[in-house]
Amino acid sequence: MLETPTGKGPLDENFPVGSFLLHKSIRPHVAAFYNLARATDDIADNGALLPEEKLERLDQFEKALHGEIINDPALQKSYAVAVSCAETGVPVRHSIDLIKAFKQDAEKNLYDDWDDLIRYCNLSAAPVGRFLLDLHGEDQSKYPPSDALCNVLQVLNHLQDLRNDYRLLNRVYLPANWMVEQGVTGRDLDADMASAGVRAVIDRCLDECEELMVDARRLTSDLTNRRLRMEAAVILRLADRLIHLLRNKDPLARRVNLSKFDFIRCSVRGVTSGFARF
Repeated sequence: MLETPTGKGPLDENFPVGSFLLHKSIRPHVAAFYNLARATDDIADNGALLPEEKLERLDQFEKALHGEIINDPALQKSYAVAVSCAETGVPVRHSIDLIKAFKQDAEKNLYDDWDDLIRYCNLSAAPVGRFLLDLHGEDQSKYPPSDALCNVLQVLNHLQDLRNDYRLLNRVYLPANWMVEQGVTGRDLDADMASAGVRAVIDRCLDECEELMVDARRLTSDLTNRRLRMEAAVILRLADRLIHLLRNKDPLARRVNLSKFDFIRCSVRGVTSGFARF
């Protein structure tokens, strides 16, 4: 058994994964893509495995996508993605990029600066949006605003999990140079409340997220597929809401989560605006 499942699924994610807004013919392909991403992410996040063990397992999933390993029952999720990509014409590289990000997680626990963190997000998050764009036949010119949105979602998730990422995995997803400027170390994340320095770094990350959101908002007018446009509009509003919550709450004191009301309100507004193509 190569997988190390945590039991986490689509309903545990911050943002919709293959929701009812997408056409029913699309959802099985989204599910295959997500299932492989979830399985390989769980391997990278398993604290009981040594880095070399994680890399070996992840490498097998990647080789299966390339067709270098065949008929291995433990790699069915890779084969499902390969079949899906063959049927839809979507490049398999999006899943390969995600696995590259998870391999990076197995070996790297600190990011030099914001650009270094975004390079990681370009592998760990942007491929998700690119996969959905390709699956819906959207033009690749829409990659940049999609990348911006996906990267924001990734950074926000890191900010939510700052303490657990440090405590459980010894990972710090904050720009190291900003931490140095504020006199902050990883140990400051193992606390019951954020210090002034940690708060300053969090707010600077949120400032950068808001800059990315300017580009991301183009999706509501750029996308030609109405269902995907509505999904993007919902996610944009959820991201805005989570940025606001993280501005006003301490993620070290308690995980900052979106409420059911947040989901309902953002969904209604997003669906309305996405349908009307505002």
